[in-house]
Amino acid sequence: MSSENGSVDEGAGGAQPEQLAFIRESVRKAKVPRAKPRTWRGAALAKELPVARVLVDKGVLHLDRYFDYAVPEELDADAQPGVRVRVRFGAGRGRVREGRREGGGLIDGFLVERLAESDYSGPLAALAQVVSPEPVLSEELLGLARAVADRYAGSLADVLQLAVPPRSARAEQRPSPEPLPPPPAPEAGSWGRYERGAAFLESLASGGAPRAVWNALPGPEWSAELARAVAATLASGRGALVVVPDGRAVARVDTALTSVLGEGRHAVLTADAGPEKRYREWLAVRRGAVRAVVGTRAAMFAPVRDLGLVALWEDGDDSHSEPHAPQPHAREVLLLRAALDKCGFLLGSWSCTVEAAQLVESGWARPLVASREQVRAVAPLVRTVGDQDLARDEAARAARLPTLAWQAVREGLRHGPVLVQVPRRGYVPRMACANCREPARCRHCAGPLEGQESTAALRCGWCGREEGAWHCPECGGFRLRAQVVGARRTAEELGRAFPAVPVRTSGREHVLDTVPGAPALVVSTPGAEPVAEGGYAAALLLDGWAMLGRPDLRAGEDALRRWIGASALVRAQEAGGTVVVVAEPTLRPVQALVRWDPVGHAVRELGERAELGFPPVSRMAAVSGTGQALAEFLAAAELPAEAELLGPVPLPVTGAAGPRRVGAPPVGEQWERVLVRVPPGRGAALAASLKAAQASRMARGGGSGGEGAVWVRIDPPDIG
Repeated sequence: MSSENGSVDEGAGGAQPEQLAFIRESVRKAKVPRAKPRTWRGAALAKELPVARVLVDKGVLHLDRYFDYAVPEELDADAQPGVRVRVRFGAGRGRVREGRREGGGLIDGFLVERLAESDYSGPLAALAQVVSPEPVLSEELLGLARAVADRYAGSLADVLQLAVPPRSARAEQRPSPEPLPPPPAPEAGSWGRYERGAAFLESLASGGAPRAVWNALPGPEWSAELARAVAATLASGRGALVVVPDGRAVARVDTALTSVLGEGRHAVLTADAGPEKRYREWLAVRRGAVRAVVGTRAAMFAPVRDLGLVALWEDGDDSHSEPHAPQPHAREVLLLRAALDKCGFLLGSWSCTVEAAQLVESGWARPLVASREQVRAVAPLVRTVGDQDLARDEAARAARLPTLAWQAVREGLRHGPVLVQVPRRGYVPRMACANCREPARCRHCAGPLEGQESTAALRCGWCGREEGAWHCPECGGFRLRAQVVGARRTAEELGRAFPAVPVRTSGREHVLDTVPGAPALVVSTPGAEPVAEGGYAAALLLDGWAMLGRPDLRAGEDALRRWIGASALVRAQEAGGTVVVVAEPTLRPVQALVRWDPVGHAVRELGERAELGFPPVSRMAAVSGTGQALAEFLAAAELPAEAELLGPVPLPVTGAAGPRRVGAPPVGEQWERVLVRVPPGRGAALAASLKAAQASRMARGGGSGGEGAVWVRIDPPDIG
């Protein structure tokens, strides 16, 4: 057996060593590396422009720069500027083999440009992989992202995460449709109601770049007017971008664009769309298949070719402020685009923000307004109910709805639906003393006491304890009233008062888009008002003092914007439309609503801001952190000589319940905030100094996460 086995082994062994030796020799002579996407060890470099300058996807300020990598010959064709790549990042100088740096973790990035040589003196690592040959980062988009990052003291990588959607391989494989020829210039249509409306469209259609702040008339025509402005821009052979606050507004503009332009001429970009659909639409824009885009703030970076117009609707809406770093505002991004691309700019709203008024006052933009006769012809009648009226109306004090409001509801229900705007959602969020209006507080933790939907007991909104024997510590009263009654409680009260009328609610949990023109009560929170067919017959704006009493610089502006947004859905006064606002008639926002003069209100607010040195007249940044970290940061920051520090002031301690906002203090920590203010023209210097200080802090191990964190926000929306 042993001899037979030996003969068999010899026969097999006579061929096997020869084959293995041949394979080993072939592997040694092969020029193609064995681990291509890892290190490209031994691979030849590209013969022309062998250096790739890459922006790595590391959103930290001290790494906000480009890094050079070697381009292997096999990646030469695909490694073009603008494509997504993967690189090895984090290897030290000691990990060099055969003249090539190795090691480090794989990380995504964008190839910015190709160079003949690098200014880096050490060995370069090779590109690990070209993720896709599809160029997604154009030179124009890169320039815009860099401008936004510099303005908001952020990193370029963070901005590009907002600007370029995640990749979908299936969407890339599908070809985009062929671009359609430019449409004919549209008629002025309802733009003729404005003093310079027709001229604005003619300028767009002829290739001009007009800049306007548009105070839209009440009614649903605003979406069609935006569509005509887009059509006029497309007629000149250029592209247009429209950014609106929410999905409901996107749907209305989408319908209007389809009606004016037809199918296939515009794309819809929203964050709510699925990844594949959003990327497919984005690629169609990037490839030039469509020249018009409408979307929410996710569309503010849309890579529209030959941009001729950027338009923003309702710039005062909170939805236009991006919550992710560096937290840019859509208005400021579109202003940068208008300046960089030298294109037209249109800022539209039923109301008017202080920033919009400043654009007109500075001469940068022209006003697009209607005459007072035209405004009176389409605006509803606005009536007010103040504290004196409520004092004379005992039934109104008990039921919270004055007699005038009941009469308006009763009369409106004869002709159509009635809108009721309530500042808060829910049932009875907050309670107060019925005599002196002192807020009801928990005896254990001083938290706010809330009414319950299913029981008469009170419960603390912080610790959850029930309170059965409350009395007011200020006046000794035992009677309670709701500070702000929620939408569901209001709907319940109105349903009992009008039992034969259907009651619908629209709020965060369930937002209605439209309601029929039949008589009904529609109770809504601000911003969630549905559009009624034919317009509302009447509207009630309740608890105005709660909206005006917020400790915020923009309280009056926001209250007027929300009131006008709801009133604009009501029929004209000639058709019987009536609005009743429960607020003190002598207050400036209430008077602006009665006169339907949001522009005048914004101009007066702008004058007061100029006297006080508050934004938008000045530029401001909010810096927050623990007391020690904040002091160290400000001491190290080389702020402009004109910088003025306001504070520090303590921030509210974040509780364990509820989601934590971006930039909010960690749960249980006591943070402070300092406002840094500089005069006009020094905003760029302020942002640069804060960015440099934050980058230096991060490089030393501090930064925006963990212990000793410091948060920086340029142009904070709430400054108290």
